[in-house]
Amino acid sequence: MGDDVKFTVAELRDGEAVAYPNEAFNQTDESDPAAALVSVQSVVVDPSDRLWILDTGSPEFKPTEYGGPKLVCVDLTTDQVIKKILFPQDVALPTTYLNDVRFDLRRGTEGVAFITDSSDKGANGIIVVDLGTGESWRRLNDHPSTKAEDIKTFLPIVEGRPFLEPQPDGSVKQGAGMGTDGIAISADGARLYYCPLGSRKLYSVDTDALCDRSLDEKAVAATVRDEGDRGGASDGLESDADGYIYSTNYEHNAILRRNFDEKNSQWETVVHDPRLLWADTLSLATDGYLYVTSNELHRQAKYHGGKDMRRKPYVLFRVKIDAAPVLLR
Repeated sequence: MGDDVKFTVAELRDGEAVAYPNEAFNQTDESDPAAALVSVQSVVVDPSDRLWILDTGSPEFKPTEYGGPKLVCVDLTTDQVIKKILFPQDVALPTTYLNDVRFDLRRGTEGVAFITDSSDKGANGIIVVDLGTGESWRRLNDHPSTKAEDIKTFLPIVEGRPFLEPQPDGSVKQGAGMGTDGIAISADGARLYYCPLGSRKLYSVDTDALCDRSLDEKAVAATVRDEGDRGGASDGLESDADGYIYSTNYEHNAILRRNFDEKNSQWETVVHDPRLLWADTLSLATDGYLYVTSNELHRQAKYHGGKDMRRKPYVLFRVKIDAAPVLLR
């Protein structure tokens, strides 16, 4: 997330950023938003080593139009787009902001994707996508567990300061006012963990219920669990094959983890470092390293009286944890 006009996709070649998979696919066509990328939020490799690009279709959090919000698959051996899934407007709402995605390729003919809608203006929830048929549907739409908490009950402290956004009339609003953001799938694929950006709570829901379209919203909501305080607010979740859930902690410049497969487990610190300035996306690779970005979101100008406090270049860190990723295939 940020205040830039749009986000594109690039790869590093000889130290230089080059548009990926090509320049043309990063050039938005305003008359046909489905033809190319509009504004990308997440780039995730699935258990079959394919790259999926999650396009919000919402630069500067503007209302979405059909064709903008989409999930795009790229074959990493050929660097070619091999699948493009567009979301109907009753799934990706005009207020929707697609945030992060996780996969279970064992479901259906080609697998299922789970996506968080972290909108700060409308309904939050989880979007389920059948990768074989391209069909998609919303779950936990505007459910309390998907919503950011009010400033009266949740005030994040980042780099020693309350994280607030000053308003033109002299008032302030919640700086972390977005809903369902981080997402992780359990090692066995039975539970999907998620958290609002504006909350310290962690929740989980039954994945069978999410995927069963014969169930109504009440039945799906009945499978939601309040997993308690996650030790601080976060902007990213990840999981490993041993049952741990990892959570960034933007209040404490840290990454924490907890094993939900074990009774009476507690959150423990994986890494704490002052350079982790708003740790965001987490990715556990097969090399045993946990990768994390530091995006300095809280230093944007709108939170500091118009002065941009961010220091570029932004940083991608990694920490050796000797754990294996969840590969549901």
